[in-house]
Amino acid sequence: MKSLHLISIISWMIGLLYLPRLFVYHNGTKYMSEMDTTFLLMEYRLLNYIMTPALIITYVFGFVLLYINIAYLSENFFLLKLFLVLCLTIFHFYLSILYNDFKKGYRIKKTKFYRIINEIPTVLMILIIVLIIVQPDFQLI
Repeated sequence: MKSLHLISIISWMIGLLYLPRLFVYHNGTKYMSEMDTTFLLMEYRLLNYIMTPALIITYVFGFVLLYINIAYLSENFFLLKLFLVLCLTIFHFYLSILYNDFKKGYRIKKTKFYRIINEIPTVLMILIIVLIIVQPDFQLI
């Protein structure tokens, strides 16, 4: 179960790290150009064939592991980890919204915006890994 959970997490994270990078390059294309169409296809496939199925599988195996180790719900480090996973999930859906904006031809945001949001999943991933590995014993206020 842990192995399948980790494999799905890695697949999901690859998408969360790569899709905003695609947006960086996509933002510089002209609407309905050949490059625009190519980026839309790449983003669609990444989002719908890799990221979303990996998200679902991550949650399924995560809930199975939680069911097996229900005591984790009383640990503050784990509750914080769950909150950060929820943040990653919200970020995933926000990327879907941004993709739909590109599909409609919107180029409202600057390329720098996509460069900045590209770092969000990295920071969250680091925090989640540290929480799971270290399992700090702290009290939430």
